[in-house]
Amino acid sequence: MDYIKIKFGNEFGFLDSGRKKTIEDMFRSMTPMFSFSERAWKPQMDIYETAKEVIVVAEIAGIDKEKLEVGISRMALRIKGSRNELPRIENATFRLAEIQYGTFERILYFPVPIDTENVSASYANGFLQIRLAKLSSDKMHKITIADG
Repeated sequence: MDYIKIKFGNEFGFLDSGRKKTIEDMFRSMTPMFSFSERAWKPQMDIYETAKEVIVVAEIAGIDKEKLEVGISRMALRIKGSRNELPRIENATFRLAEIQYGTFERILYFPVPIDTENVSASYANGFLQIRLAKLSSDKMHKITIADG
């Protein structure tokens, strides 16, 4: 199986500063309910490549489709959204708190141009699947050379 080379990044960098994340992780290990007002998280993703397309599958259970935002350019895909925390059970003490809530954003950069007119997305059973057609290399634009 060949893997596509993808560079993961967050061009905005908010909440990903090392210091803030380290402080939050330190307190969260002592008290699972501790978090800054808006905690960012990263959903798990699988990325597949065929000769004609790139397929991205994101595990985002519990997110309303209306709270998802998907943007595409010829070289990058941006998936953004938020998951609300479930209502707390009265008189219950947390023993384990692993489910992540709040906003997330993933930006995936592709090594091949994507045809932005040929993209589809579906959301079922907690998985978002995005199919992106590769831009054909034979779609060259002819440039007229002007005098002088």
